[in-house]
Amino acid sequence: HSSPDESEDQDLISGILRIVDKVWVLSDSSSVVEWTQSSEDNPHRPIDHQLSYETEWDMINAVSFRRKAHAHGDGGSNHTNDRNKWAFSFNVCDLRSITVKCEGWSYITFRLKDGTALPAIHFHQGGSTAFLDSLRKSVQINESPDDESVLIVSTYCKTFSQSFENLLDDTNYGLVQKFKKDPYTTTLGGFSKVTNYLFDAFRAPELECHQRPAEEVADLLGELIPGLEINQQEEPGFEVITRLDLGPRPEVQRRGPVTMEEWAKYQDSEGRITNVPHLKDLIFKGGLCHAVRREAWKFLLSYFPWNSTHEERKLLQKRKTDEYFRMKLQWKSVSEEQERRNSRLRDYRSLIEKDVNRTDRNNKFYEGLDNPGLILLHDILMTYCMYDFDLGYVQGMSDLLSPILFVMENEVDAFWCFVSFMDEMHENFEEQMQGMKTQLIQLSTLLRLLDLAFWNYLEAQDSGYLYFCFRWLLIRFKRELQFQDVLRLWEVMWTRLPCQNFHLLVCCAILDSEKQKIMDRKYGFNEILKHINELSMKLDIEEILSKSEAICMQIKNCKDLPHSVSEILGLNTVTEPSAALETSEYGILESPQTSPRSTNRQDHVVSNGHSHLKETTHNGCKVAFIS
Repeated sequence: HSSPDESEDQDLISGILRIVDKVWVLSDSSSVVEWTQSSEDNPHRPIDHQLSYETEWDMINAVSFRRKAHAHGDGGSNHTNDRNKWAFSFNVCDLRSITVKCEGWSYITFRLKDGTALPAIHFHQGGSTAFLDSLRKSVQINESPDDESVLIVSTYCKTFSQSFENLLDDTNYGLVQKFKKDPYTTTLGGFSKVTNYLFDAFRAPELECHQRPAEEVADLLGELIPGLEINQQEEPGFEVITRLDLGPRPEVQRRGPVTMEEWAKYQDSEGRITNVPHLKDLIFKGGLCHAVRREAWKFLLSYFPWNSTHEERKLLQKRKTDEYFRMKLQWKSVSEEQERRNSRLRDYRSLIEKDVNRTDRNNKFYEGLDNPGLILLHDILMTYCMYDFDLGYVQGMSDLLSPILFVMENEVDAFWCFVSFMDEMHENFEEQMQGMKTQLIQLSTLLRLLDLAFWNYLEAQDSGYLYFCFRWLLIRFKRELQFQDVLRLWEVMWTRLPCQNFHLLVCCAILDSEKQKIMDRKYGFNEILKHINELSMKLDIEEILSKSEAICMQIKNCKDLPHSVSEILGLNTVTEPSAALETSEYGILESPQTSPRSTNRQDHVVSNGHSHLKETTHNGCKVAFIS
C-alpha cells in the first residue's frame, strides 16, 4: 500500500517477491565476487586463480566480511533500488523477524537485524503461507513466545546437501553443519576463529535471555563428533578424578640446540648412532640447529635405523627411491581418459592442487608462481595416495608435509619421513575421527587433574569439550606457531620424551598460561574461542616447552595419580629391562632399534582401551575411565 492509512482509495503497488539462491566465492582474502545461479541476464563472472594463503578459509575466520558492490540491484546491500523507491532486497542472513497479520487479507513486515523495518507486503490474493514455506527452506522460523504474530528468524536449517562453497556465505548457520560435513576444512580454516556462529545456530537472536539449558547445548555439540561425551555425569563404579595435591611445579631449564659438532660425536666410524637415549635427551632439551635437521630427522622419524651404517643407509635410500618412483609412476601414467572414469583419483588431485596453492605461501621456499617447492609438495601428496589407498588425501596433510619437505629439500627423503609421521597421525584423518575423539577426552582428563577449577569454569561456559583445541591436535600446532617454532616443537616431540602423548601436555601448558585471563575477564563460549584463536603466531615455543616438561614432572611426582592419567602418559607400563635396552634421563627404556611406529602401536593399545569405552556411547552409555 502506498500509504499506511486505511483509506479505501489508496494506491496499490503490485510486485513480486523472489528468494534468490546466491553463491559467494573468494577472489582474495578481503573481497568476494558473486554470481547468481538462477539469473540468465547475469552470467557467471570469472574467478581469479587461487594463490593466496588460506584464501578459501578466510571467509569463515571473521564474523562479518565486506562484499563487493554489485552492478545489479538484485542481491545488493541497499534496502532501496534506484529504479523504484518501493523495491528492496536483502540477504536472508540479515533478517531478524517477520510480523504476520491478517485484516481481511494477510500482510507481512520484514525487520532486519540493524533495526530497519521494510514496507509491509499485502497479499490480497493469498500466497503469504506459500511464501513463508519457501523461506523456511533457507532459514529457521520460530514463533516468538511474547507475540504470536511475530516470527523469529535464524539462519540455521539449510539442507544438508549443500556444498561447502554454498555454505560459506552463511554467517550464522554454517559452523555446525560444515563441521559435521567436513571437519578438516572447517577446523583448519576457522573452527577456532569464530565468535558468534555456534550460539546463533542454537538460539534465535531475540531469545538470548531464553538460552537452552547447558546440557541441551552439550548434546548439540556432541553431535559434531559422535561418541565424544566428556564427563557429562559421573556414575557409580567409574573413576572420578577429584582435586589432588600435585605438589609444587619444578623449575625447568632448557639448553641450546644440538650442533653439528655435537651430532658428529654420537657417530662411530661406520656411521652408527651411539648412546641414543642421551642424544634424545639433548634434542628434547634444546632441539637441533638447522644444519643438523636434514640428517637427524631421518632418524627421529625412523626412516633411518639408529644403528645403521653409512653403507646400509645408502642401500636403503636406493631401495626406497626405486619404491617411491614406482608409486609415482602409477598416478603419472594415468591418462586423461582413465582419470575421467576414476572419480576418487580425480577428487584427490583436485583437492591437493587446491591445498598446495595455499600452503605456507608466505614462506620463501613456497612463495611465487611456478615454485618448484609447490610441484614437489603436489607430487609427494599424490604419491601418498598410491601408498595409502584407504586414506588417500585429507585436507590438513599438506600442513604436515610442508615443514618436512622444507627441511629435507629432497622429494624421496621427504616422502618417507612424511610416511612415518603419518603413521603416527593417521587416526586424526580417518573418517570416524577416532584419534581426535581419544585425544580430546584424554586432554579433558589431564586438564581436570591439573586444574579442576578451570575445567569446571570451561564446563560452565559450554566449553568442556575443548573444541578450541581441535586444530592444535589435528595438525600438531602447525597453524599456531611461527614456522621455525613448528620445526623445534616437532623434533622435540619426535624424541618421545619425557612421556607418551607429550603433545597433550603442550596443550595444557598453553591453557595454563591463559586460564587466569579467561577466568578473570569472565569469558563466555564465544570469547574463549576468539581468545584462543588470537594466540596464533604469538606463542613462545621455549616457554611452552619448559612449562610442558615441568607439568610432566609435577604429574610424575604425584603419589596418588589416577589410573587413567597414568595410562594416558604411559607412566604405569612395567617393562623388564634387557641387555639391549638403555635408560634415558627420564627413566624411559629405549632400544636403538625402537621406531616411532612400534611405539605408536603401544600408544594405540592404550588409546584403544578408551576408544572401546567411547564406542559404547552410541548405545547410550557414558564415557568413563575404569579404575
